[in-house]
Amino acid sequence: MKKLFLISLCLLSICCHKKKLIEVVEVPLPSTEEKIEIGDPDDVKAVDGSFQVAKLNFKYSAFEPKIDALTMETHYAKHYLNYTNNLNNLLVGTELANNAIEDILKKLDLNNTDLRNNAGGYYNHTLYFDNLSATPTTPQDTLASAIKKDFETFENLKMQLSDAATKQFGSGWAWLIVDKTGKLQVCSTANQDNPLMPKQAVAGTPILAIDVWEHAYYLKYLNQRKKYIDTFFNCIDWKKVGEKYENAVTN
Repeated sequence: MKKLFLISLCLLSICCHKKKLIEVVEVPLPSTEEKIEIGDPDDVKAVDGSFQVAKLNFKYSAFEPKIDALTMETHYAKHYLNYTNNLNNLLVGTELANNAIEDILKKLDLNNTDLRNNAGGYYNHTLYFDNLSATPTTPQDTLASAIKKDFETFENLKMQLSDAATKQFGSGWAWLIVDKTGKLQVCSTANQDNPLMPKQAVAGTPILAIDVWEHAYYLKYLNQRKKYIDTFFNCIDWKKVGEKYENAVTN
């Protein structure tokens, strides 16, 4: 640490003799770069209630430099945790307390703003974090066949998802969903809405979510949302997405 030595000269008269005394004082200066401590995702726990945050199988720094550690921690340990805590508090003593989150969303009263925002925020972020992988992968097996059938190529799917995420005005999400006929579709929603909720333009079961709220990317990418989206495709665990696809078409 840099030290600043301040020298004060004090003239004292002792026994009619003047003596010059030098007083040395060490004053710490702030460092030019403040070190930010990044926590451990294993330490993040929601308040007691119906739901808990999804456990991560990676550290916050696992996606550097694509997604920086501070963004990942803030997203997971602040925003996602806050939605989870709020949802748990809203459900205490209600008949919904023992319901699955999917059932809560499907039967949601859209006029209940608090429940709409926090149940959506919990579900959307759970899906988002569960589908992350620090090791890039590509769709395989059943999902790869479905993508070929419904989008012709994987590149076409990426282009449509990127377009939906980029053009979503303001905060919101882009989705890859399985509709009621079993077909893959791309859509977007505003705020914390999702395709499970009533009265959505496109309805279905989400299997992949791209978060385009600014808290997901702004610390690193600022207003370059498209750059964040392009990078995000290198952070998707397509094996997990495939598992969700198979579960959606069989249930």
